[in-house]
Amino acid sequence: MAGHQSPRELPIDYLRGSEAFDLDYVREPFEVDAPITQKSPIIYCSPHSGSDYPDDFLCRTQLDLLTLRRSEDCFVDEIFSSAPTLGSPLLKANFPRAYLDVNREPYELDPAMFCDPLPTYANTTSYRVAGGFGTVARIVAEGLEIYADKLPLAEAERRIETLYMPYHDTLSDLIEETTNRFDCAVLVDCHSMPSNAGRRSRTTGYQRPDIILGDRFGASCAPVVIETVERVLLNQGYSVTRNAPFAGGHTVQRYGQPAKGMHALQIEISRGLYMDEELIERLPALNQLIDHMGELVSALAQIDISDLGPRS
Repeated sequence: MAGHQSPRELPIDYLRGSEAFDLDYVREPFEVDAPITQKSPIIYCSPHSGSDYPDDFLCRTQLDLLTLRRSEDCFVDEIFSSAPTLGSPLLKANFPRAYLDVNREPYELDPAMFCDPLPTYANTTSYRVAGGFGTVARIVAEGLEIYADKLPLAEAERRIETLYMPYHDTLSDLIEETTNRFDCAVLVDCHSMPSNAGRRSRTTGYQRPDIILGDRFGASCAPVVIETVERVLLNQGYSVTRNAPFAGGHTVQRYGQPAKGMHALQIEISRGLYMDEELIERLPALNQLIDHMGELVSALAQIDISDLGPRS
């Protein structure tokens, strides 16, 4: 890796002593569930399903744990847990997105959150920063302020250096290794959304799709990828829309380069399908969703990859 070791390669004593993770950690900050043999160029990642909250963060926040957890893409790592069994790696974060969001640029930061001036290379003007959802978030999904006081810039830098950079180093390595083996790679970036997401205008009424697929309006993956996913989901009975209101975040934009043989698709699943969104509890329907996503994983693994390689 370029300048970083994966937490998977570090001894647990190091992780427990990490400045950014000073709780008595029993899990790695992120991990790769790898298949015995990778059978296809499909890679899955779940960057927002982590629920291990560092002690230093819980001491800083003014919100209770249940409120913080409503920002998680809860149980998404479970929903796609069949991927390794079916021959695809699954990268999953165990740290929460309210602590650090790896689906952002590394330095998308709100200057109003910090005691110190930000470096000139920080992106302080993105719509995500304006909305309170930068790399270090200012608010949770319900619009509540996470912190009562400003943070030192060093706090953000610690989180970025010890979590963001190694996470993306690991993801980049997975994509590189997969591309070297199959001449292409397809990243499926797995997320969930509140069940009231995707609302339309008052004139058309409220439409809440079950699943939203984002390929940045065709820019991040070959058509066969999104078409395969859409067909499978529709056959399973889900309502599916493309690119509205979620067309794909930083991860899809960064790694979706079809001309180089690298494809990326974002999947957003309505939490109302499988969980109690207020209590953060699984519903019995979660088991069926897991089975359905297993069918999706199998279908993607059977895509003809001959047209997914780099274009000369």
